[in-house]
Amino acid sequence: MEIRRATAADVAGIVALLADDPLGAARERPGDPRYDAAFAAIDSDPDQLLAVADEGGAVVGTLQLTLTPGLSRVGATRATIEAVRVRGDQRGDGLGQRLVEWAVDVARERGAVLVQLTTDASRTDAHRFYERLGFVPSHIGMKLPL
Repeated sequence: MEIRRATAADVAGIVALLADDPLGAARERPGDPRYDAAFAAIDSDPDQLLAVADEGGAVVGTLQLTLTPGLSRVGATRATIEAVRVRGDQRGDGLGQRLVEWAVDVARERGAVLVQLTTDASRTDAHRFYERLGFVPSHIGMKLPL
């Protein structure tokens, strides 16, 4: 198993992971060409890292890491982990933990002083998972659909 930066060839596998749960099934559209444009934008931004867990050429896990420089915390860079997904047959074997720990290590190497994430309020299993990894529910996230 290798955790690495995603390539354009991984997009379909990543989208399949995003669509493979009740929330994603309602909002993702595998095969839509907009995913390729989104990947190109992510891949061209040095503060974005779309990663995959690759097992023999198959995408079995993914996450996106975003680095955000800011003025608060004395000019600190924060890292945000998003869209963590593990293929169903790989869940429960520690891959999700490996992905998140990999992202935390990369964030630290890139100078981030804080790693943050959001998870849908309905994902209670994910809440327990992140808390087990040391994340603390410290804020209330809000969204405004556009």
